[in-house]
Amino acid sequence: MSNQTKYKLSFKIWLEHRGKPLIGKGGAQILEQIEKERSISRAAKNLGMSYRYVWSYIKKVERTLGSPIVKTYKGGRRGGGGAKLTNFGKELLEEYRRVECLLNKALAETK
Repeated sequence: MSNQTKYKLSFKIWLEHRGKPLIGKGGAQILEQIEKERSISRAAKNLGMSYRYVWSYIKKVERTLGSPIVKTYKGGRRGGGGAKLTNFGKELLEEYRRVECLLNKALAETK
């Protein structure tokens, strides 16, 4: 290949359960923002997504897995409710990031 050819290797990864997709890059970003913000609405806003989309995404993953990945809680009279990842949700995100890191390292070694 000539020196003038510029290219970049790229890949897409996602985790599956019984042949159904669970999370990819966008899903990992959603889970990270929920964990960071402790709020589905703030996570959605930070990502430029609608609350409804993020909520539907979470519920789809939970239906596929048969287990909750996000725990929501109500606030008092003045609001203050929020959300956080369950232990299973954290494990799912960690596994995605682990695989992503391994693939990034493999690509870096090909340069």
